[in-house]
Amino acid sequence: MDNTGNPQGIIVPPVEGVAGGGTAYGWNDGTLHTSTLPKRSIDPTEVPTADLVDVWCMPSTANVGPQEMPRRLETINLLAARNERESVQIAMRPKISWGASSVAGIVQVFSGDLCSTSGDRLVVGQSLRLRRVVPILGVPDALVPLDLPVSQINLLPGETTAVWVSIDVPNMQPPGQYEGEIIITAIKTDAESSTQYLGKAEKHEIYKELRSCLDIMEIVDEKPLEEVVKRVKSATASLKRVILSPSFSEFYSENGSIDVMDEDAFSNLSVRVKIMLTVWDFTIPATPSLPAVIGVSDTVIEDRFGVEHGTDEWFEALDDHFKWLLQYRISPYFCRWGDGMRVLTYTCPWPADHPKSDEYFSDPRLSAYAVPYRAVFGGDTGKDYLQREVEILRTKTHWKKAYFYLWDEPLNMEHFDSVRSMSSEIRAYAPDARVLTTYYCGPSDAPLAPTTFEAFVKVPSFLRPHTQIYCTSEWVLGNREDLVKDIIAELQPENGEEWWTYVCMGPGDPHPNWHLGMRGTQHRAVMWRVWKEGGTGFLYWGANCYEKATVPSAEIRFRRGLPPGDGVLFYPGEVFSSSHEPVASVRLERLLSGLQDIEYLKLYASRYGRDEGVALLEKTGVYQGPERYTHDHMPVDLMRGEVFNLCRS
Repeated sequence: MDNTGNPQGIIVPPVEGVAGGGTAYGWNDGTLHTSTLPKRSIDPTEVPTADLVDVWCMPSTANVGPQEMPRRLETINLLAARNERESVQIAMRPKISWGASSVAGIVQVFSGDLCSTSGDRLVVGQSLRLRRVVPILGVPDALVPLDLPVSQINLLPGETTAVWVSIDVPNMQPPGQYEGEIIITAIKTDAESSTQYLGKAEKHEIYKELRSCLDIMEIVDEKPLEEVVKRVKSATASLKRVILSPSFSEFYSENGSIDVMDEDAFSNLSVRVKIMLTVWDFTIPATPSLPAVIGVSDTVIEDRFGVEHGTDEWFEALDDHFKWLLQYRISPYFCRWGDGMRVLTYTCPWPADHPKSDEYFSDPRLSAYAVPYRAVFGGDTGKDYLQREVEILRTKTHWKKAYFYLWDEPLNMEHFDSVRSMSSEIRAYAPDARVLTTYYCGPSDAPLAPTTFEAFVKVPSFLRPHTQIYCTSEWVLGNREDLVKDIIAELQPENGEEWWTYVCMGPGDPHPNWHLGMRGTQHRAVMWRVWKEGGTGFLYWGANCYEKATVPSAEIRFRRGLPPGDGVLFYPGEVFSSSHEPVASVRLERLLSGLQDIEYLKLYASRYGRDEGVALLEKTGVYQGPERYTHDHMPVDLMRGEVFNLCRS
């Protein structure tokens, strides 16, 4: 694929399948602004960027596709707690072409720190990150990192491009009002810009600065220390002026702290997107209140990255995935499927007596961890291994986080008996062990009740005491929230029994799920539903379960027979660039936002009671049921703002 003129090296990845929809769900079309500039050769250094490009902002729940129409640019106003990530999107659409190639033109995007009146900062590259939204099957989904603080983006004729802006507020960040800007400037193409930025006059200025540095430092031999220090400072100042000149803007280090208010290297022709962030005195707890356990296929990692099971490279690959996923407030577990739907799940690839085990399980960001039923690698026999692991882990304070996930969706007596047998073996060594079982029906060959739903409800009485976490499919409930009470009535919370839920292939539209092409609020509503129904945990079967590939940069293929996006929440970084870091989907970011919403609701409920928390979710119009939730972002801000107003110190 031709990648000429793409400074970021970002391409739309090859994806098998048919193109889908997914643009701007829940948003009204705006007015298309057309440029009044004559159709001639345009020098972007002489024309306001606003005459060449429409720039506007969209919330994180909007699916901003190529045909998204422009809106009026307004100041971005955000609210965030400490230890929270808040995101917004900046959309750009060319009004006219000024590039000399197939692109409409190139824009330069500069990001500065966010600063408070008291001098506190949210530093670009640390707290502030930008990612380009790349379509998958025609649907905006992959978030590919941009260089910071300056990057360049190609704009295509007649298409809208979106940039995903994320602000991570550290847990010790002083509360207050933070302000900053993202500056967007139309620039010449690479061939033209070399003349623009390195003209004869500027070359001469750079030469004089460098010559001055050389002259200063060439004669330091045998000089007094004070004189040497003085000369070093002078040379450093000269080099700094050179590095911060516009000619080298594309090479600015992400480690640099640049204040937009002091930076005069950008033209007054630029479009300035103002950001105002209120950081309030609530801190999102490090340990998520609701465990969200998400599967990661180790066989997919082995195949795609060419790492052999049990080697140093294999441990490193799994370790990288685990650490990266923790930022999303989820508790990852690695998994591989066996006969039928038997599943080997484990959060830590190292055995319990390895130092990495305590490092993993003691991490406060991890709210639950899976213990393998048998050895993940090596020749340990099942019983000896299991007994040794359990005996070690039971002595640890983090044992309360442990669970065993043995079988995915048992369907008949043979499956259910296997769960009971394995659980009996575990409980012989650890009577307080927790076993998690996912299911959407009772055993098909031994009906537990006259109707299918009644048989489903009776599963706890059939599996007790061999399961403690009863994890049911949301698909079973349909739009009947009233059925939740029937499920909960069968449980014995006084004996440590819990009700968790999961989504996978179902439920489908319009119910909340994480399929590609669903509304942004539909993705976020997965966690709203969990909160309202009263579940105490959540499971998702896979985050990287695309089709088999044997090279990291291979085309992305969703598994046949599954809804697009099912089982895939992030992509290999190598598909989009030379980076080895995974690339998040917008759906993964919305999962995070939903989990953060739960912390807001939990705070509100701690002050006013759970019933009032549920009432807040409903009266603000955010979520009333699986078919009645907001399609617009405004109610989300209204709900969060209400928590801020009533719960701040």
